[in-house]
Amino acid sequence: MVVRGWPHRSLISSLSSFIWVSILLVVSPGLDLICGLSTPMEKNCRRLLSTNTPVQVGLLRLSIVDQDECRSSKTLVLGCYRSRFGRRLYPPYSTDQRLSELVLARTLPKRFGFGNMRLTGIFAVCLIALSVLITLSLIFRHQPSDQILRFADARVLESRFHSNVTSLNDGSVNDNSKPADLHKDKLLGGLLAAGFDEDSCLSRYQSFLYRKTAPHKPSPYLLSKLRNYEDLHRRCGPHTQSYNKMVEQLKSGHSTGSTDCQYVVWISFSGLGNRILTLASAFLYALLTNRVLLVDRGKDMDDLFCEPFPEKSWFLPLDFPITDQFNDFNHDSPQCHGNMLKKNIINTSTESLPSYLYLHLIHDYQDHDKLFFCDGDQGILGKVPLLIMKTDNYFVPSLFLIPSFEHELSKLFPEKETVFHLLGRYLFHPSNHVWGLITRYYQAYLAKADERIGIQIRIFDTGTGPFQYVIDQILACTQKEKLLPEVDTQESVVTPADNPKLKVVLMTSLNSGYYENFRNMYWEHPTVTGDVVGVYQPSHEEFQQTEKKLHNRKAWAEMYLLSLTDMLVTSSWSTFGYVAQGLGGLKPWILMKPENQTSPDPPCRRAMSMEPCFHAPPFYDCKAKKGIDTGALVPHVRHCEDMSWGLKVVNGHDELSLTVL
Repeated sequence: MVVRGWPHRSLISSLSSFIWVSILLVVSPGLDLICGLSTPMEKNCRRLLSTNTPVQVGLLRLSIVDQDECRSSKTLVLGCYRSRFGRRLYPPYSTDQRLSELVLARTLPKRFGFGNMRLTGIFAVCLIALSVLITLSLIFRHQPSDQILRFADARVLESRFHSNVTSLNDGSVNDNSKPADLHKDKLLGGLLAAGFDEDSCLSRYQSFLYRKTAPHKPSPYLLSKLRNYEDLHRRCGPHTQSYNKMVEQLKSGHSTGSTDCQYVVWISFSGLGNRILTLASAFLYALLTNRVLLVDRGKDMDDLFCEPFPEKSWFLPLDFPITDQFNDFNHDSPQCHGNMLKKNIINTSTESLPSYLYLHLIHDYQDHDKLFFCDGDQGILGKVPLLIMKTDNYFVPSLFLIPSFEHELSKLFPEKETVFHLLGRYLFHPSNHVWGLITRYYQAYLAKADERIGIQIRIFDTGTGPFQYVIDQILACTQKEKLLPEVDTQESVVTPADNPKLKVVLMTSLNSGYYENFRNMYWEHPTVTGDVVGVYQPSHEEFQQTEKKLHNRKAWAEMYLLSLTDMLVTSSWSTFGYVAQGLGGLKPWILMKPENQTSPDPPCRRAMSMEPCFHAPPFYDCKAKKGIDTGALVPHVRHCEDMSWGLKVVNGHDELSLTVL
């Protein structure tokens, strides 16, 4: 392998020549020595070129031969034009054409005998060893340190492709790795489609280098469903014949009967964490109903994320007819599904349906809007070619309670708590701008750690932090759960551990005060275990700036960085933390919401699953038309740890009969 930037390339070339010459001398020690090497014999070689007469150097004789002798089969040649070794092994010292004919040629007189041949062989072996040592010494003595580091990084990256370990500075190589296995890792076990332009989205095929091998594998049925969806999106995506037909219907205001393709448009709404969770929910709904998902790009969606589907964009074209109405849609809109049900404009027997319906699934949705989660209303929606959805909720748990979706979901996700984990890794690839933020920070601060602990802090209380009760709560949680070591406040130095660990804490918060408190604590005091703890925080924006592009780039980068940690602590109710735990496949320790500015006891709880929480689920029995506890119907949908009325998907083991809604 050629390493760009190494000095003394001529020495490396000369070393190669010396080795070949020395080997030939050992095999046939009566040969002359070639000129052109960077050796003490250089002057004799130059003199030979000027006089064209042989020069004796010890037991070796240097000479130049003409082209005829060079071509002679009786002469052992090394260096004539393009030799059988592929190229000349020495650099020219002048423009003299004769130098290109410099060869190992004549044998020495026989008077030297066997003893001299043995002596020549010994000399050749010593010459090999000496030249190797001198050359390597010169190379590394003059090698710039940053070049050495770059070379080491290159070796590390090569190792990561083989071993797929977490740390980028881990140089271990799995010799048993096969190219097919590496390709499978690159595609996340078949989750991702091949064939994308890698430079347009570096994160898509590089993300596996930064993660441990995921224990949660996609089901064959999910992989098949994703490939089928990609075909559907390719056939029905923006500016296809089917899409153009849908747009014409939308402009006319009436549905003209069944179409080849049906669509669901997701409206960009709310903060970034909410947008990621709701977009995953909308995509799952598209999979279940065989619809094409189109994404409103809002202010910055195309700046934050790569395209997940091959060939056709998932972004709604800018000339889509009613984009300017998206911000005004609400539960009172004339096209709202719930409002039309309330006014009995549509029902299960309605034949003539509008060209589109608006689905209002925001936290303030009303009872008729919540009928979206009833089987009967799914029958109505199935006849409408275009659905436009606005939501700030991860509504996946309630999809598991719709009987017509139950069987399909069980095939897609045999391990039920992996819904967002798998769909999130499939859909959400950071753009190159964001990927640069992620990888630079990871390599600078996280790569060399033995353990990485993420702490995500979101404070909903009013006032200016940091709050001492929050600091106390985080400290109590991380030390009680053995995530971080205690410090010795009495001693300035403790006896080092036999194998001390480097623990790195990645802290994210709008406020820098929490980071400064923990950083100073682990800087000013030794740990009782002898481990070393470093604390880092990428940004502190002070307040949420949802519409600011750089703010959202940093937020997305920090969510992703948190997902690369080994252990994670998150804040109650925070969609920021939900995204990190889902992408990372982590069951976090959730900081319980403080009451009356007092640290709760216990300070944190371990999550039941890696799935996000649905904050505003319906509590309605569609069949009985009355209220019901939807968190007690099936074993795999339970109430959330951090929000008692919320719902989340877990891996339920006891199969209960599904109550028909």
